[in-house]
Amino acid sequence: MPDISIAERVSGLRPTAVNRVLQAMRALEAEGRSLVSLMRGQPDTPTPPHIVEAAVRALRDGRTGYPDNRGEPALRRAVADKLRREQGLSYDPDREILITDGATLGIYAALGALLKDHDSVMLPDPIYDAYAGPIALWQAEVTPVPATVRDGRFVFGARELKDRRNTRASVILLNTPWNPVGTVFTRDELAEIVEYAGSGHHDHPVISDEIYETLVYDGRRHVSPAVVSAEARERTIVVNSLSKTYAMTGWRVGYCAGPEPIIRAMFLVLQQSSRGPATFVQDAAACALNSDQECVRGMTAEYQARRDRVVERLRGIPGVEPMVPEGGLFVMLDVRGLGKPSEDVSRYLMRDAGVVVIHGSAYGPGGEGTLRVSFAAGGETLDRGLDRLRQGLLSLAEAARPPR
Repeated sequence: MPDISIAERVSGLRPTAVNRVLQAMRALEAEGRSLVSLMRGQPDTPTPPHIVEAAVRALRDGRTGYPDNRGEPALRRAVADKLRREQGLSYDPDREILITDGATLGIYAALGALLKDHDSVMLPDPIYDAYAGPIALWQAEVTPVPATVRDGRFVFGARELKDRRNTRASVILLNTPWNPVGTVFTRDELAEIVEYAGSGHHDHPVISDEIYETLVYDGRRHVSPAVVSAEARERTIVVNSLSKTYAMTGWRVGYCAGPEPIIRAMFLVLQQSSRGPATFVQDAAACALNSDQECVRGMTAEYQARRDRVVERLRGIPGVEPMVPEGGLFVMLDVRGLGKPSEDVSRYLMRDAGVVVIHGSAYGPGGEGTLRVSFAAGGETLDRGLDRLRQGLLSLAEAARPPR
């Protein structure tokens, strides 16, 4: 094989936590092991029929050519209407909205438009680990902002941001509801973060990943940081997708909204890697956003019931405490009382208990001592997985007990 060198920027990349665990899981399954996965944020509910039918109808109507590279006009209008209806935000669909192949490409394009070489992105710790890759590809670094746990929820704000301030920090990236920890930021909490972003000698744009926006529980309401003030709107780039809200993970369609100069720059970045989601997919997405949202409300109720089932089933285990999420698809389990690193606990659970979860340390040092348990799968899968998880944790708790 020729001695071909690989670009240095690739050397810092590594598979995401989910992909690393999937590889280990598949190796065990190849040995004949039976495993139950409580790992991914992959909704098991089907895409609602009216959305599927809209795609089929578009295909039959010949909507199979190149889409508008910025996004089909009907979908951009649907996004603008949705943001106005649900958040009271006003965006020009022709200049301030961009359609992307899922939220992942939206994050990538936003970072590409905003980052300069050797800049730093301020990220709460713990945080969804897939952000690190595109940050590295754009020749920037991560500045982790340690979160604290107050009243059973992870939080961070201006004080933590000030403590981690450095001259290279140029962008703040957050998500709400917050993956993996399940915090739904309040308006006051977001106001504090956005106020910090524009204070002093720095002027940080805020990238807000809102992919779990509809999966909020106990009567809470999602708030975008762009809502906080007119000034906040002008520094916020909203990134979202239809993946979780409408069980459309495989459709790969998302959107971004923000100030025209930033969206224009993101569009230039996007053109280098994508021509946009398929035209018939965009037609289905417009149908999803424009239609009655009863299907969304039904999914949210179902996932709240699953969350409650997970929390109830995992209570009462010595050394283990479930943290009740305010939103999202994951329960974080505090397993510090077991006296083992979280990766060792998750490895034991996969190999010896036959259940797959993600160790919290995969999401940063702030996640150490926790496990991320997904309730995206329900029914028998969730019940079997919780049985195995409870038994595995009870075994570890028994082993951790001091001898009498």
